[in-house]
Amino acid sequence: MGCFLSVEKGAQEDEDADYSSGKSDDVFADPSSSSDAAKTAVKFVQDIQDLSRGNGDIEVFTHDEMKLATGSFRRSCVIGCGGFGSVYRGIIGDSVRPGFSTTQVAIKVLNPEGQQGDREWLAEVNYQGQLRHPNLVKLIGYCCESDHRLLVYEYMASGCLEEHLFQKVNNNLTWQKRLKIAFDAAKGLAFLHDLESPIIYRDFKSSNILLDEDFKAKLSDFGLARLGPTGDQTHVSTRVMGTYGYAAPEYLMTGHLTAKNDVYGFGVVLLEMLSGKRATDKNRPCKEHNLVKWARPLLKNNMKLLSILDPNVEGQYSTESLMKVAKLAYLCLSENPKVRPDMSQVLKKLEPIVAQEIRRQEAMPSKKGDGGSVTLFEVPENKHESTGEIKRKQHRTDRDRRVVPEKNRDLRKSRSQRSLNSDS
Repeated sequence: MGCFLSVEKGAQEDEDADYSSGKSDDVFADPSSSSDAAKTAVKFVQDIQDLSRGNGDIEVFTHDEMKLATGSFRRSCVIGCGGFGSVYRGIIGDSVRPGFSTTQVAIKVLNPEGQQGDREWLAEVNYQGQLRHPNLVKLIGYCCESDHRLLVYEYMASGCLEEHLFQKVNNNLTWQKRLKIAFDAAKGLAFLHDLESPIIYRDFKSSNILLDEDFKAKLSDFGLARLGPTGDQTHVSTRVMGTYGYAAPEYLMTGHLTAKNDVYGFGVVLLEMLSGKRATDKNRPCKEHNLVKWARPLLKNNMKLLSILDPNVEGQYSTESLMKVAKLAYLCLSENPKVRPDMSQVLKKLEPIVAQEIRRQEAMPSKKGDGGSVTLFEVPENKHESTGEIKRKQHRTDRDRRVVPEKNRDLRKSRSQRSLNSDS
């Protein structure tokens, strides 16, 4: 799913002026929400030429070092593609840069003909390069050499939420994992919104939620992030950008951006995790093309909710936690932004639900190899048997169970007849 934008010239001029004005210079990272020990000012670089001096504590790499890290950008190293360009898996160590500790990385290469350009690239350097939080993907460094624009991130071994949520086979995204991922992502958004100068993420979606080897979730891709309203401001005016199906209706209509746009996007992803369905899908029946329009009214009804629930989580949830998550999604997806909770309220609602489900899972008797989750299907001992063979065996067993009593009745009848003959 790609980005969309309007051509509102006035709003674009406001955004450009806002980005380059002095009021965008400083953003403060809140130590109560991050691992940083002190409150640090984030200095925005406003021109790519200024990057020659570096930006914060991130590394500046040469293009030759990037080629070494990716084996000259081998096709086999590609782990993702998007509107920005291709993402490569790489290794940076002593052979790439003497003295550098061996580190697996993800290297994003800007496509000059892609949907994003220098502006979005610089936004990622500014935001992810200096903001530090356990639920934000860490930017390790960048390359800005000639026409080359590359970003070097920490490697997230489990890919993105979208891949796990919508893959048709080997779906191991349990109810407990989904809740934990939602909670992690909410912490990342709340951190951005609670900064002294709030940051609006603007493109919250399942493909931008990355997962490490332990399925800890982190937000990535800050190319569309914007400074939010401050002081007496109620919103910031901007051209409409984001991804179809995730942007709030009032933002689409007016271009007025607030943190409640991110809350709406969070609600969409929560609904995706509940239903196992994409935000938009034209392959579904016509009335179901837009997930929110179709499914949101069903979240209020317990029986109808079960009809849209992802079958992959069947038997893994408590009814109480399911209803609470559905109610939270319903509120986040309200067409009235004033009704939506802010992300700090979302965290307060999610935290006890996650804790309750973890305790419930730990108390359940687990089967070997299932990680504590409910086993919905037992693999037959003979792995070469097809499903059809298994069903035919079951049919023969059921048939034999019906036939055996009939044989026993015939045998008893025969014995009884012989007994009568001998008496006579």
